Amino acid sequence: MKNLKSNFGFASYLILKQILKNTFGGLSREVWLLSAVMFINRSGTMVVAFLSVYLTQELHFSLIDAGFILAAYGVGSLTGTWLGGKLTDILGNFPVQFFSLFIGGIMFLVTVQTQHFPTLIILAFFLSVTGEAYRPANNASIAEFSNHQNFTRSVSLVRLAINLGWSIGPALGGFLAAINYKWLFYVDGFTNIMAAGLVLLFLRKSHKKRDRKIVNITSRESVLKDRIFVVFIVFVTFYAIAFFQIFTIGPLFFKRDCGFSEQEIGLLLGVNGLLVVLIEMFLIAKIDGKYQKLRLISFGVFLVVINFVFFAFTHNYWLLMLGIVFATFSEIFAMPYMNTFSLERATPQNRGAYSGLYSMTWAIASVFSPFLSTQVIDKFGFQALWIVLGSLSLVATFGFVFIGRYLKKAL
Repeated sequence: MKNLKSNFGFASYLILKQILKNTFGGLSREVWLLSAVMFINRSGTMVVAFLSVYLTQELHFSLIDAGFILAAYGVGSLTGTWLGGKLTDILGNFPVQFFSLFIGGIMFLVTVQTQHFPTLIILAFFLSVTGEAYRPANNASIAEFSNHQNFTRSVSLVRLAINLGWSIGPALGGFLAAINYKWLFYVDGFTNIMAAGLVLLFLRKSHKKRDRKIVNITSRESVLKDRIFVVFIVFVTFYAIAFFQIFTIGPLFFKRDCGFSEQEIGLLLGVNGLLVVLIEMFLIAKIDGKYQKLRLISFGVFLVVINFVFFAFTHNYWLLMLGIVFATFSEIFAMPYMNTFSLERATPQNRGAYSGLYSMTWAIASVFSPFLSTQVIDKFGFQALWIVLGSLSLVATFGFVFIGRYLKKAL
């Protein structure tokens, strides 16, 4: 019996070792460092999760005024991702990542000092410009430090770091908000600066070697000439508009309509990040290469429709958490392969442009979401908003199915 237990334990160890090797093996040192940067940065991600609550509950702005500030943040996000993509192709990945994180950290510390409505609109814009410029540079870095065989796993590792940080950030943010909302800005600012320091210390040399050769992009290589990708981006934008509001307007819904405390909201949002951390890498390692990317994306997008059904028809805490679980699996299936599909269509010379346009989908979502959500909520209520977003997600689902079938026929 003792030997049987010993053999079983050894066999379990070998199986676990092989699973971990298949999941995490072969990824470059630089991808692990990029993941560490994202973990530190996202561990302090608190302001965005609670911004709608902060503006309406703490600063006592009207829902419409809060919508303008959130929209300014969205316009800044759109500007930042476009600018970040352009600068990445011109200057290289390292300087864009470093200055985006460092200046973004400073902007958080400045923004918390004012409650003046016009000033907050301006600061929200520049805060988002500096923060979002990081995204295309980071995506381009992942592509540089990966190969075709491990690219999706590299994306998933960075996403694991993002979501591990996200599972900590909002949960901690909920407790800090209950004490003083200003702490959210201080922590977000200092973690940004810490992440910039890590980029400077450990990634500077790697990027310096790879960024020496800058090649001009010809009109043939322009991302806008890729019609399939442009259509793809339209449906990603639909999905982004819907998904974005789970974590921006969602906290306001949980607070105002459901009556949850800040701690309960933080834990509810934190479940998303925790599940991604526990599941995504292992699931991606299992399914990667076995199914068409557009098929996985369309399945993932459909799962968020189910989330909005829960949001529209219940205020029960545990059922809403189940809705978040469906949204999480939507993210796990859809987002890594959206990213992979985007960068696989690029060349080394225009990765920044492709990454920038892909990242802009989330920026566009952050522009339209506040106007859409605040107007719909003000006139028809939260239930109508969730039904609209569920319908938009369903359109995106069919859109990705169409693209997948078109590409399959074209082969």
